[in-house]
Amino acid sequence: MEIYATLIAILESSIRLCVPLVFACLAGLWSEKSGVVDIGLEGKMLVAAFASAAAAGATNSAVIGLCAGIIAAIAFALIHGFAAISQRGNQIVSGVAINMLAAGLTALVGNAWYAQGGRTTPLEGDARFLPLIWPGAEVIDHIPIIGPIYAHLISGHSALAYWALAATIASGFVLRHTRFGLRIRAVGENPAAVDTAGVSVAALRYSAVIIAGALCGFAGSYLALGQAAGFLTNMTAGKGFIALAALIFAKWRAWPALWTCFLFGLLDAVAIRLQGVMVPGIGQIPVQAIQALPYLMTVILLAGFIGKAIPPKASGLPYVKER
Repeated sequence: MEIYATLIAILESSIRLCVPLVFACLAGLWSEKSGVVDIGLEGKMLVAAFASAAAAGATNSAVIGLCAGIIAAIAFALIHGFAAISQRGNQIVSGVAINMLAAGLTALVGNAWYAQGGRTTPLEGDARFLPLIWPGAEVIDHIPIIGPIYAHLISGHSALAYWALAATIASGFVLRHTRFGLRIRAVGENPAAVDTAGVSVAALRYSAVIIAGALCGFAGSYLALGQAAGFLTNMTAGKGFIALAALIFAKWRAWPALWTCFLFGLLDAVAIRLQGVMVPGIGQIPVQAIQALPYLMTVILLAGFIGKAIPPKASGLPYVKER
């Protein structure tokens, strides 16, 4: 039973750690399905985390913090959209600029406002998204096998964790079974055909970029208001790039993206459990090596197991309307 309890604890941690990856991966899915490459997921998550923590701390409301995080991420998404869609700039360069701007701006403003090295004041109570305990979870927890699954894997997560699942279902359905989703996919494959049909390519791409910004807002807000209790400098720690790797690994599909993000969350959870473990003949594994494990596994999985991943044909290509 001790092994089973350890397994449940790892899976519970995996779910918590994969939530921001799921939101960010879905953001990349929407953006890239429309033909706009989004390297700036990391930056939008970071600015959303700061804005949500600052707003939640000022109002003592996690909901207001979430709204602030979404607005901030959408604002940065529109900057990327203006550069990539309206100005037909290099989308990779624009995304990198977004990341650099967010990293510098959050550290600068955070230090100016709070004078705590860039971090915000700790959040408590209503300023955070606390775990939701489902009915009967405490009673059922004592039932062997089934109890811990219900009490710790199904119950006990913040509202944003369940919204991540809802966002996956909604994204998969809308992109595959609605007219709007069909147009988004079409503009990422053949924007000229969409334009010929009398539909605005720019409007569709801006719509996808705004949706991507909102999803990054959820991801960053979860980091600051759900997973942590405030904002820390560079707290995204490369999660935006791992989300991009997960998107490629999932071959730009919503449901595979969910399971891929869970896999990366599982790797992160295992790495945390390995800290302080003594290995016979080696001794204690260095913390730096353990922290690098999820990123190392990301490279290994992408290099050896992804197979042939083909992005949308017009991905990264600015559309120039034919006269």
